[in-house]
Amino acid sequence: MAIALRRRTLLRLIFLGGLVFLVRSFFSSSSSASSVTDPTEIQKQGVLDLVKRGEKALDARKYKFLQARLGRDDREDLFSDVIKDGYMDYWDRFQKPYMTGHETSHMDAQSVLSAIEQLLTLNGWVAALCPTLTRPFSQNKYEEAHEDLVKQNHLYYVGMVIHSADHFLIDQLAVIVQLAKRFGTSNLFVSMLDYDSSDSTETLTDLCEAVLTLLGVPFRIRRVPGMTFDPAAAYYPLEEAHARNLALEPLHELYEKRNIKFHRVIWLKGFTCPNDILETIKISVSNEAAMVCGMDWAEHNGFFIFSDRWRTRDINGDQFRQSKSSSLSDSSLISVPPRDVEAAKRYAQHLPFQVFCCESGTHVVDPAQSYYAGISYRAGDDFHNATLPKDVNIRPPDAKCLDSTQAWFCRDLWVAKAREGMKDLEQEPDLSEVPQMKKREPEPIPQAAEGGGGGGKPAAAPGGPIAFRKPQNNRKIDADANAGSDYDASDLPQNDDVPSSPDDDEDQQQTKLTIPNSVFLPARILVNPRCVTTYAGVSHTQLALDLFGPPDREDRDDEIKKKDVLEDWEGAPNSFVCQEQQTTGGRRAPKNQRRLGFSIHQELEERESLAI
Repeated sequence: MAIALRRRTLLRLIFLGGLVFLVRSFFSSSSSASSVTDPTEIQKQGVLDLVKRGEKALDARKYKFLQARLGRDDREDLFSDVIKDGYMDYWDRFQKPYMTGHETSHMDAQSVLSAIEQLLTLNGWVAALCPTLTRPFSQNKYEEAHEDLVKQNHLYYVGMVIHSADHFLIDQLAVIVQLAKRFGTSNLFVSMLDYDSSDSTETLTDLCEAVLTLLGVPFRIRRVPGMTFDPAAAYYPLEEAHARNLALEPLHELYEKRNIKFHRVIWLKGFTCPNDILETIKISVSNEAAMVCGMDWAEHNGFFIFSDRWRTRDINGDQFRQSKSSSLSDSSLISVPPRDVEAAKRYAQHLPFQVFCCESGTHVVDPAQSYYAGISYRAGDDFHNATLPKDVNIRPPDAKCLDSTQAWFCRDLWVAKAREGMKDLEQEPDLSEVPQMKKREPEPIPQAAEGGGGGGKPAAAPGGPIAFRKPQNNRKIDADANAGSDYDASDLPQNDDVPSSPDDDEDQQQTKLTIPNSVFLPARILVNPRCVTTYAGVSHTQLALDLFGPPDREDRDDEIKKKDVLEDWEGAPNSFVCQEQQTTGGRRAPKNQRRLGFSIHQELEERESLAI
């Protein structure tokens, strides 16, 4: 009897121990796992996270791994010990007793709350003027329109790639704070990538880290070295693609590990007002657009010109003009940035217009149509390494365009949308059984290099592999420092010539079975001319007056604003102006222009053959 009693007691203890272990493993949160794993690594969802679906998915105070700093330069220097002893002495003698003391703890809590409240009013230097600027359709009075976005309680991802642009960072931080104030700190994730900056960007990201930590905004701030030792061996489009994909890593990790999907991705560049970003998000949602870009303007010889022409093409595939911001005052649509007639008309009314490709400073991307669909940033791989001998094979006239990574991204959006339209059909069409159409392979059109020379014959076989380099102790002089994103505009000659389409030559024509681009489902890419991005030294007040006129204009009513939603969407153009960088040499390498054919049908066939 005693043996049986002991046996039952032992079984009960084993059962109880197993039950305790099961309960603890069941209710262990993913945050507790961070003590075992890397605290900067996003943790997978625990069972408790799945049970508590009503809680905030981006609660940085609960999930410490949502606020991470990677690549910080933590090398010891001569005064490291002195500084550490100083702040530890101040902490132990003054701060810690004040915080933990029963009599003073409430005062400390009040100080933190006051600091947070004060930080939420951060407006920066330039952004502080945003509420006073003139905008079309009484834009600054439409705060109630933005309340719809807040009520929807969506998650937004802010991406930033910073390269020696410390003159932007304080105002960009102010914009992030204002967005967090509107959407809520748990509805925003900020990804800052410091790409090999040589100015005070690294110090200012420390400030950003402190502000975002105190406000409870989830973030990942990361510093990475340049891809090559030698600037002459650096291929700028490849660096662009590499940096942007790194900035998007938390987006994919949060989806894969924690099933968190973001509503829109906001790529923040230059100086942009918070209201302009909110309006661009609304335009993106109402048009179900894959990408909506603002327009960026750079100061040049006393006036303002449209920037980022390397990455922007109208719906006919033509390059935007390097127009003055006051071009509308001439009452002529020939002088405005978009060359397409319909786009020029809508630009004149301050309405969003369809384009083939854009970036133009701050822009909003729908990740469901892009990043979550498997599209990433890429660049051409048959560029010529300028540090190697030039006795290489000449590129054929119909070689792929070696343009910006954003232009590749746009073309991928068109192809992905076409594939999506085909999948929506019950039976995919046979691409080989289509009407016979004559299509001529485009020829290169000689053009002076827009980046300052180099308009010779096409070159380039791929150079040697680009190796990542380790961080260096010594600071180098960066030729692009304090240039921001407006280098491509402000230092280029004002040449508005666009390579014309190749002449119809019967000897050169090729009979080919193709599907016209107009048959495929169009990618929805828009430019919102009311979202203005500017750069250092630009007078926002004068620029706003140039673009939108005095604030007492009477033609900005609700009826016009309703036209923000496009009713007709055009298909992709059959050709586009390829402004390409065929060699290494960093951002300042020369660029050439030619008109190149674009066939979605051929792109689909090529990708299908590669998949096989």
